[in-house]
Amino acid sequence: MLRSLRQNGLLGSAIATAIAFAILMALGSWQMQRKAWKERLLAQIAERSHAPPVPLAHVLSSMSASFEPPYDPEYVHVTATGRFHYDKEQFLWAPHPDAGPGYHVYTPLETAPNTVVWVNRGYVPHDKKAPETRASGQVAGEVTVVGLVRRRIADQDKGAFTPDNEPYRQMYYWRALDEMHAAAFGAKGVNKAQVFVDADAEPANPGGLPKGGVTMVDLPNRHLEYAITWYGLAGTLLAIYAAFVIARVRRPKSDPNRPEIR
Repeated sequence: MLRSLRQNGLLGSAIATAIAFAILMALGSWQMQRKAWKERLLAQIAERSHAPPVPLAHVLSSMSASFEPPYDPEYVHVTATGRFHYDKEQFLWAPHPDAGPGYHVYTPLETAPNTVVWVNRGYVPHDKKAPETRASGQVAGEVTVVGLVRRRIADQDKGAFTPDNEPYRQMYYWRALDEMHAAAFGAKGVNKAQVFVDADAEPANPGGLPKGGVTMVDLPNRHLEYAITWYGLAGTLLAIYAAFVIARVRRPKSDPNRPEIR
């Protein structure tokens, strides 16, 4: 086999094709692994988000600071009771595909003296950003929030093309717990939970704003499509190489005794 490849000048192309084929197959297999991971994640999100809510304090006492095992509380359904500090609101730029430009309103909920959890109360359109335009939604006194636990976002999770946050005007393009907290409380020594809570859509806020239930729980899962693409490219590569080999082998060989025509 090796001699035949050499005799037909196919050894180099065979090696290159084998390497490319292995890479394409590896990429396809990697996407299948990603598919399995995404399906497990979606199943976990569905289970947690539809489970009866548990007190946030229980979740915080069980989690590790880094969200690593033994317990990652992402998407756990929780309740938290306290008093909102509406004057400390921070705004995350979050255009809505149907409602247009707008923001997610992040508000600190004081659950104990000098202790808050930052709650994403939901979406408001651009013309309702100012609190006075939705005063009925600023419920006074003690409230109970039901929602999903979300990770704090570290600097390294900022997208390559995401603008810098602007804490000096309470404007954010990516969730940054430390920045939001510092902008709201400065050096006052107010403690914060190391998570966000995304409020559920129900019960709705008076006046309908902010509109809760903004958590994306139906994550895209196109890994099978990507895997088929890579496997298809691998098969196409083999077909093209096979056609090339057949053409090379069947090519008429020149007669060494025939005089060369000049």
